[in-house]
Amino acid sequence: MYAMRITEPGGPEVLSWSEVPDPAPGSGEVLVDVTASAVNRADVAQRQGTYPPPPGAPEYPGLECSGTVAALGPGAEGSGWSVGDPVCALLSGGGYAERVVVPVGQLLPVPKGVGLTEAAALPEVAATVWSNLVMVGRLRAGETVLVHGGGSGIGTFAIQFARAMGARVAVTAGSEAKLRACRELGAETTIDYHTEDFAERVRAEGGADVILDIMGGSYLDANLRSLKTGGRLLVIALMGGRRAELDLGRMLAKRLSVHATTLRSRPVEEKAAITAGVRDGVWPLVEKGAVRPVIDRVIPMRDAAEAHRVMESSAHTGKILLTR
Repeated sequence: MYAMRITEPGGPEVLSWSEVPDPAPGSGEVLVDVTASAVNRADVAQRQGTYPPPPGAPEYPGLECSGTVAALGPGAEGSGWSVGDPVCALLSGGGYAERVVVPVGQLLPVPKGVGLTEAAALPEVAATVWSNLVMVGRLRAGETVLVHGGGSGIGTFAIQFARAMGARVAVTAGSEAKLRACRELGAETTIDYHTEDFAERVRAEGGADVILDIMGGSYLDANLRSLKTGGRLLVIALMGGRRAELDLGRMLAKRLSVHATTLRSRPVEEKAAITAGVRDGVWPLVEKGAVRPVIDRVIPMRDAAEAHRVMESSAHTGKILLTR
């Protein structure tokens, strides 16, 4: 088969569409013929050499895909999946390829009303948002959630999902076009992080109960200032650095909690539990149109270098898809 190899750490030019050995499903796994994958910030970090795949994962980038079941490995015959089924999947890697092996617990049906290519935009964002806002953050109807990077794939999905849960949504983004897109998706408070102090704005509007943060260190103090008493900060990426000073006094006084989570390196059993939660708690919202994939553009997989340039420029809103 062909897959996108990273020839050495570096810029987008190190991505090479190359012939590689065919994968074979092992116990409890299925082989998927890939129709589409999607670009995530983690793929860029992997290409740059700062985010290697976990042990046992394919070396090729790509944390999600859509396609059709091509073969069932030993022990997967009674899983309910059959050869030819349309699926989408949460991956530890390998989505930028013609075929990929997937643990059976990380497969999802393509939601009704969503095309097979479009479905590649869903697994990673849905699993990230569900595992953080619901499983860790315990977001409830009537609460306020602040989403940083509201124009990103995760951001556009989180806005819709939180609104569907009955929460009020505030976002930060870096352009008026992105803020306008966030408002169209249901965000009530939109903040340009270039020109406004988000903590002051959020506090002026009553504060946030939950914050979904992609920045890490550089936003830590402002995030804690933004939270209401009993607030929960969920850190899912470190685009603003990994270190900062933590004011424990503020945390004690306001009974705050900080959670740092990652998805890619979790054990198969944990990913299966998250995937099951997505199927039960998120897919019905997608199928009734309350949540939809937001796709900025679709690029041929062999041109993944161009997709990475778009991702690094932050010129996109929503997901960038790669098609075979």
